Amino acid sequence: MRMILFCVLLLAALPAIPQDRTPLPRDINAVTLSRLPPVTAADLDEEGQRLLAARTNFKPAPGPTHVTIYSPRELDLGIPSGEKSPVGPRYFQLAVLIMAREIDQQYEWSAHEPAGRRQGLEQAVIDVVKYNRDVAGLSEKDATLITFGRTLFREHRVSSELWEKMVNQFGRQRTVQLMMIMGDYFRVGFMLNAIDQHLPPERAALLPPLTK
Repeated sequence: MRMILFCVLLLAALPAIPQDRTPLPRDINAVTLSRLPPVTAADLDEEGQRLLAARTNFKPAPGPTHVTIYSPRELDLGIPSGEKSPVGPRYFQLAVLIMAREIDQQYEWSAHEPAGRRQGLEQAVIDVVKYNRDVAGLSEKDATLITFGRTLFREHRVSSELWEKMVNQFGRQRTVQLMMIMGDYFRVGFMLNAIDQHLPPERAALLPPLTK
């Protein structure tokens, strides 16, 4: 019995051997533990570089800060016209419409469909979003953004391949800014849906219901 007790105490005193961690997927950065590597000046436009340089205490690490640092501006994402948006007014409006369609947000849609047309967004592209049509036939850039927004909202994640396509088409900074625009309009639209926001009498309802 004493020998057994001695062995138990001896084993308890030995240092624990750490278990091997599951290897990270190939597109996950070891510092941020995400698909976004630590930001560099080369990732940013001139204004972003200036603001990044002023943040001398920033250290990349996991969490939301290393994402939003890709858009380190006194944020004006262009709301509501998109004219000042760094992604450009056309893609600003397309990003808004993608999210409005996904949450069936009539108030947002009925304002931003005509705004999109004013900013050069073609009705054919709007209708792909409006009627949940296939993106075949659209430009690669438009198709990628629509697919990205739909997939992220419906499946709550995107594949490595789709993420890579977004970055190839828009760059890391603009991809983050497009996500921020969709996130802003999701947040507002979510609340408008909750309070059953109706349209003012002078505004036509432009978003048809979809059969799901």
